[in-house]
Amino acid sequence: MSFDEKIAALIQRLPKLTDHLQTEEATKNALVMPFIASLGYDVFNPKEVVPEFTADVGTKKGEKVDYAIMRDGETSILIECKKATGDLSQENMSQLYRYFTVTKARIAILTNGIQYRFYSDLEETNKMDEKPFLELDLANPKPNALAEVKKMAKEDFDLDRMLSTASELKYTSEIKKVLLAQSESPDEEFVRFFFQRVMPGSRFTATHKEQFIPLVSKAFHQFLSDKISDRLRSALENEKEITETSSVAAPESGQESSRDGIVTTEEELEGWNIVRAICAKAVPPSRVIHRDTKSYMGILLDDNNRKPICRLRFNSKQKHLGVFDEKKEETRIPIESVVDIYQHADKILEVLAIYEN
Repeated sequence: MSFDEKIAALIQRLPKLTDHLQTEEATKNALVMPFIASLGYDVFNPKEVVPEFTADVGTKKGEKVDYAIMRDGETSILIECKKATGDLSQENMSQLYRYFTVTKARIAILTNGIQYRFYSDLEETNKMDEKPFLELDLANPKPNALAEVKKMAKEDFDLDRMLSTASELKYTSEIKKVLLAQSESPDEEFVRFFFQRVMPGSRFTATHKEQFIPLVSKAFHQFLSDKISDRLRSALENEKEITETSSVAAPESGQESSRDGIVTTEEELEGWNIVRAICAKAVPPSRVIHRDTKSYMGILLDDNNRKPICRLRFNSKQKHLGVFDEKKEETRIPIESVVDIYQHADKILEVLAIYEN
């Protein structure tokens, strides 16, 4: 199984397990070890994954970090675990801080099996940063975060590449946190910035401050709402273009196609529309065509069998999204609902880029 399949399976199991994980050991066995395995490392091979990794630090002897991932005989990634219900507080980072300085590891992970925080030494060499460069929450996984974590997989691991993007990830993450906080409760400096651009030359008084705080917050939310509306409007226009210009007429929901035994469902058509919306970032939606079969709905670029984009396998209790790599080999990813296709938009766009280039 690929990283995408393994991590999707772990995410799917998460709600059923969380309430039963009351200890750190239970969390390791049920969540952390499968996470390490999803990256392609053999958790039962001490040459790759060392549990209870020991490295003497100064006067402290025999301290242990939960896991060390090894590459070419050297420590590559350190992992410190807490129980699933535990808080990833600053105190829990102490062992990672100490071990980071005495090993050759450049990446450290603090996790409770659900939330993962990734650290490096971007600010001072051989000293672990206080803030993570990447955060992943398996209870609410973001596609961009999953894509970055995938770069740490055994087969794809490139330390230089990882560290070159870590700095950007760290600071963009912090900027987004600042923007979120300011959108909810703008401080005086933030409000003053907009006041001086709206009313240049005017003195920023206490009255202006009281007046502008709610205005800035309101404008921030309206701006985001407008951007979302623009995206939806664009998607609707693309849908209209498809309806008017596509030479391939979609069969009505629940009706058999011209081939006996093939039924195109409303769910499949919804999935097709989601895939077209994703593909609209790279190609005109009119080029994204579906062909239904008894076992799956195939979605093709230019109605060409040699250019499969993905497959919607919705004919069994467990839905799967089939995605393709550069060799046109299919990987089946379990999904709970049709909208989960959006979580794998990067895979769909990657295969489009291959065909277009």
